[in-house]
Amino acid sequence: MIERQHPITYAVWSLLLLVASWGVFEAQWSLVFIALITVTLTLIPILSSRWTGVRLPAGFIAAVTIFITATVFLGEAFDFYERLWWWDLAAHSGSAVGFGMVGTVLVVVLVRGDKLALSPALGALFAFSFALAIGALWEMFEYGMDQIFGLNMQKSGLDDTMGDLMVDAAGAAVGATAGYYYLRGWTDGRLSRAVAQLVEAVTRKPPNSGR
Repeated sequence: MIERQHPITYAVWSLLLLVASWGVFEAQWSLVFIALITVTLTLIPILSSRWTGVRLPAGFIAAVTIFITATVFLGEAFDFYERLWWWDLAAHSGSAVGFGMVGTVLVVVLVRGDKLALSPALGALFAFSFALAIGALWEMFEYGMDQIFGLNMQKSGLDDTMGDLMVDAAGAAVGATAGYYYLRGWTDGRLSRAVAQLVEAVTRKPPNSGR
């Protein structure tokens, strides 16, 4: 069974399925397709959490759900990329910061919570690389959607892709820096405190886990 999710996640799913149903009624098949693709993508963090055994907090999954919906659904179905010049910038920078922080969490999980066994600089480098890799995979996804289904997610092509990757790199650096501060034990900053809370949520044992 899928664990209980944040109310925001359920609200987004309901909205997307409602739009898909309306699209079927109105024979707006492109809208139906984009809505269903968006729902499918939002399920990936939940399923990957089960496969890897790394429990992602419901709040983080809700944030990922919002990002995917903003990028794929609102960006494509309602053309927010053209309507709002800052939409793509905000989506990529925000997600890169988040994935940089998640990279730090993965490092802590790999060393079984022993922060002393890890160099903060290497941990930050891994977090940065992880976030940038996610950004690169997303650009590959956009390219595939454009080539296979005739969408226009890449807009201006190479310029859009490289611009997105540069924004991803900047956001990943911010997230990785927060992870570095956390690994050094400096949790006075807002983002480093958020990393600490995320680590605590991921490494906390479920109530019925026994020991």
